[in-house]
Amino acid sequence: MIRVVVLGATGFIGRNVAEALARDPAYEVVAVRHVRPAYETPGISWIEADLTDERDVARALDGAGIVVHAAAATAGAGANIGDPLSMIVDNQVMNGRVFAAAHRAGVRHVVWFSCTVMYASSPRPQRESDYDPARAPHPAYAGVATTKVYYEQMCAWYAGLGRTRYTVFRHSNVYGPYDKYDLARSHVFGATVTKALTAKDGKLVLWGTGRAARDLIHADDLVAAVRAAIARQHRPFALYNIGAGMAVTTRELAERIVGASGRPLEIVLDPTRPTIDTELTLDCTLAADELGWRPRIGLDEGIARTIAWWRDNRPLENSR
Repeated sequence: MIRVVVLGATGFIGRNVAEALARDPAYEVVAVRHVRPAYETPGISWIEADLTDERDVARALDGAGIVVHAAAATAGAGANIGDPLSMIVDNQVMNGRVFAAAHRAGVRHVVWFSCTVMYASSPRPQRESDYDPARAPHPAYAGVATTKVYYEQMCAWYAGLGRTRYTVFRHSNVYGPYDKYDLARSHVFGATVTKALTAKDGKLVLWGTGRAARDLIHADDLVAAVRAAIARQHRPFALYNIGAGMAVTTRELAERIVGASGRPLEIVLDPTRPTIDTELTLDCTLAADELGWRPRIGLDEGIARTIAWWRDNRPLENSR
């Protein structure tokens, strides 16, 4: 049985990964939490640790065969524009501590979640090699993009030292169970679902122009990519795009969510609110060729699943 330590296991991606791997008898899943409380899931044991503290990180990774590093400070467009430091400082410290501790402990495999903010806006699907460091990212993403690329390179450097294999995922916009659904912290998908299901005046107010286009992937498909990498990636370092391979505008997304909600809502655009009018689609050929991975959940199916989950769980009422 392989000991898998999931960092950030009370967060969106971390919880989906931890719960999925806990159902597999091949893994002993250890979930790491800090601020938010543990949840009860069969097959998961818990460690409380501050990942900005060197000793806590070493204790959390003790005995790990695989580390899935999903701990991160994240937020939507409002924070990207208004408080970019909120997603940079702690992430820098956590990533540095975790990668160094994994090397010292001789962890077999680390999976780390980067993102796609380093790519330029483009109507053409972006391959991993399309990232051009000489081309500045969107100003709203500049700080986050710089740190993400730096830690991608650090993963490659640590992998070159020969003790730990690294997988880096540049995933697109993830949605599904346990996403942020409170409007202060949510991304466009979670915010739009909450607005559609709670609107009391017959209107859904969509921030921005509605022209921004996003590649959206269901959390279950991202978990499948993690499992594929654990099973099939044998190179010391690999970086993969993980996305749906198609983009949808935020206006169209809102229309599809409203349609699936069954509520007669008017969509009202508010271009005065924070928005980042970029377009991004991922080319995920490399993950298909090397890992045998492809997205399986279409957007309409994913929207229906997410709305059903939201209604069953009422994330606003149960948020911590």
